[in-house]
Amino acid sequence: MKQQLINMLTLQDKMNTKVHADWRSQNYAWYRAIWTECAELLDHHGWKWWKAQTPDLPQIQLEIVDIWHFGLSILIVNNNDIQAISEEICEQWSLEQPSTTFPEAIESLAEHTLRTKHFSIPLFCKLMSLADMDQDELYRQYIGKNVLNFFRQDNGYKEGSYIKVWNGKEDNEHLAEVIQIVDPTASDFQQQVYDQLSNRYPTI
Repeated sequence: MKQQLINMLTLQDKMNTKVHADWRSQNYAWYRAIWTECAELLDHHGWKWWKAQTPDLPQIQLEIVDIWHFGLSILIVNNNDIQAISEEICEQWSLEQPSTTFPEAIESLAEHTLRTKHFSIPLFCKLMSLADMDQDELYRQYIGKNVLNFFRQDNGYKEGSYIKVWNGKEDNEHLAEVIQIVDPTASDFQQQVYDQLSNRYPTI
């Protein structure tokens, strides 16, 4: 578990550095990204009592992975020692949380984030458990999304020229399909995911 955490923290640092070389000192509102993702997560689960809605589990899990990206970023900003951060996460990973519904768990994380501008590992883990995710699944999907984020940057995301919807599906949906067909234990897992996305991406 600890090695997976170190790998994810290291990749997050690399991704953030790709966006801005001195990202730690930019005072980005990571907490704002988290509560906004919480709203998107709730939409994928469904909350409208006046219409029929079915939770979209693959998209729910991808939104949870997005929240994890921003949570890791907060942790790195507050403590630049990746080894120490991984130990802190391990200590908090299994802390018990009260029984709750999935929408209430989302709101608890959003409320805590808005109030503290920090990231709660226990509240995040509660979301994971309610979405049928364990740490191995988080790791697999995080690596996939990290590749997508690099893919976006390589194809003009920051400049505004990136195409997010391909053949009627958002890139997140394509990613969800790709990581189901690529072997996560392969030594070149990241490269295979990148290549699969490249094959699907529309050429102008």
